[in-house]
Amino acid sequence: MKKLYTIFLLLIILVFLTTYTPSGLNVFPNKENSFFKIKKIEILNNHRISEKEIYKKLAHIYKKNILFVNKNDLEEPLESVDFFKKIEVKKKYPDTVLIKVHETKPIAILFKKNTRYLLDDSSNLINMNKSISFDDLPSVFGEDADQNFVDFFNQLEISNFPTQRVKNYYYYQIGRWDLQFFNNQTIKFPSEKIINAIQQSVELLKRKNFNDYNTIDLRIHDRIVVE
Repeated sequence: MKKLYTIFLLLIILVFLTTYTPSGLNVFPNKENSFFKIKKIEILNNHRISEKEIYKKLAHIYKKNILFVNKNDLEEPLESVDFFKKIEVKKKYPDTVLIKVHETKPIAILFKKNTRYLLDDSSNLINMNKSISFDDLPSVFGEDADQNFVDFFNQLEISNFPTQRVKNYYYYQIGRWDLQFFNNQTIKFPSEKIINAIQQSVELLKRKNFNDYNTIDLRIHDRIVVE
């Protein structure tokens, strides 16, 4: 045990001497020490973010001492990357950093000022890329819809609402939503007591006779209006 402690202590001293050189002290004046310098970055779990883009953002990390590079040093440069959420970092000594990427999920196509954006589950607006197809996503319309959609969508998901049936979401600034299904059936939700209305709609949609109505209006509390 004492021998291991001595080896560990010597290792720490060596690292200190090779990374800290005040103006009056230069331990290796003619040779650059590469001990514990980052030489390799391994990217895991990325699907929408390209490895090339990640490597470009982290180019400044190479040749830094792996002992003194922390998660923030790696995460902050990636925050501007589309679909980026967070990372997990592991160090593989002596010179490799493993980065597991967690990405945001696109959940809708949002129309804002006649421009289409991808809207992800963190409420980020992402410019549409012609090389990426998201035709299976619903469309979202309405001023300020991007600021309110994710919370509303999460409420639908928690209540087991059949979101896969929704073609279009329409937001009104009074704080309420209309949903249009692929069969053109519309559900109108209120601006208040929205969770109760969502739960009520889930039960109504299970009834076969409600499939015959073009509109299910739940805007008035404790009243169901159908057409």
